[in-house]
Amino acid sequence: GLQQNQWLPLLFLSACFCVHMALKRIQKELKGIEREPPVNCSAGPVGDDMFHWSATIMGPADCPYTGGVFFLNIHFPTDYPFKPPKINFTTRIYHPNINSNGGICLDILREQWSPALTISKVLLSICSLLTDPNPDDPLVPEIANIYKTDVPRYEQTAREWTRKYAM
Repeated sequence: GLQQNQWLPLLFLSACFCVHMALKRIQKELKGIEREPPVNCSAGPVGDDMFHWSATIMGPADCPYTGGVFFLNIHFPTDYPFKPPKINFTTRIYHPNINSNGGICLDILREQWSPALTISKVLLSICSLLTDPNPDDPLVPEIANIYKTDVPRYEQTAREWTRKYAM
């Protein structure tokens, strides 16, 4: 069998290979986003670090976030696309599925993640979440409760936060 000192170079090589594969995939996605940006979204690396991106989502029409510009942080794991990216809002937003740390409750960022998904598709899903919140899988139960019982109040507060933090 292999001696312990022979394992380390192999582990190192497989880790490098994994990072290399992730990098190729991320570069390919960046080209795709530059070629056809997802509606209302933009994204790209922060400086030279391909594993750390920032993204922008323009508040979609016909929702309380219209006119707002929301910034997000994207961190790709070294085993991307086999593990989902970590994405959070850096702009404050009043939403049942987004908490005060910018964490997003979205199934495709958790158990429904698939390597077939791209950042472009994820950003579009986050956009639809802004238009259609999911109060049954909330990250902020208080906001979900208001959304379920008093939509006008929810929309008014969401509009106020959008004006205050995203404009």
